[in-house]
Amino acid sequence: MILYGLGNIMALTHEADDDLRNESVLINIDGELFDRNLAKVSVFDSGFLLGDGVWEGLRLYEGKWAFWEEHFCRLFEAARAIDLNIGITESKLFSMLEQTREANKMHTHVHARVMVTRGKKKRPFQHPKLSIYGPTIVIIMEHSAPVSDLENGIRLASVPQVRGLPTSQDPKLNSHSKLNCVLACIQAEKAGADEALMLDPLGFVNTTNACNFFIIRKNEVWTSTGDYCMNGITRKKVIEVCSNNAIPVFQRNFSLSEVYSADEAFITGTFGAQTFVSEIDKIKIGLGVMGPLTRKIKNYYMAMIENED
Repeated sequence: MILYGLGNIMALTHEADDDLRNESVLINIDGELFDRNLAKVSVFDSGFLLGDGVWEGLRLYEGKWAFWEEHFCRLFEAARAIDLNIGITESKLFSMLEQTREANKMHTHVHARVMVTRGKKKRPFQHPKLSIYGPTIVIIMEHSAPVSDLENGIRLASVPQVRGLPTSQDPKLNSHSKLNCVLACIQAEKAGADEALMLDPLGFVNTTNACNFFIIRKNEVWTSTGDYCMNGITRKKVIEVCSNNAIPVFQRNFSLSEVYSADEAFITGTFGAQTFVSEIDKIKIGLGVMGPLTRKIKNYYMAMIENED
């Protein structure tokens, strides 16, 4: 792993162009809408005190929430895994999502973050039985066209922080407790990169601190096994579009040396879909621009969204 001198951040994978409309968006808290400057949760909330909760990010394209049913399925599965009763159905939660969208008069280039915590606690301690008031549900929605800087790709740095075993904190859970990924991001920033490339406990390339990671070698698309990373919805869709369009795609172990010599690399996530990687540990990937197969996959992905029922 290479740690090198501080540099200017070129692009952030979740950064959006400034939009003045976001200064007056309405935030949904437990079904009630609040001006963003007045939206508050209790300091006794489990999410604030302990990071005890789960969340999903969703993207709005031309009035359609991309793959929302799969996102909500993952959210409810994660809640069950941590014994958190959301207290409402998926359809009711979708109604809250639409309520927020309509109140904000939003149609496209919108990102929503749906968060569920174990709720307010009676006392500020860890035991879940102290959360006696029911869950807290918050929906934050913003106008968020990805910044034009992302057209130049992003830079990654491999970091010491790893995504660990599910016996510590299962990396497949989209939990509010993201300190592990935050530390990785800090390490990458101090190395002069935009985002961290994290390894798995065995030393194989795994994921970034915020997105799933793919490389392309000799017209084959590789991503990690998925054993130690968030199995992203966008990741899943990329694998699908490759399979549906005769593009060889493999979920496998691979090393940093195989990454450095890749022809192309890109990351995936709900916010930015597919963003190409220009360099890793200051090593240029391919020609340092979006490669032809990455562009083809991105086009297939956008067509999948357009054709979604």
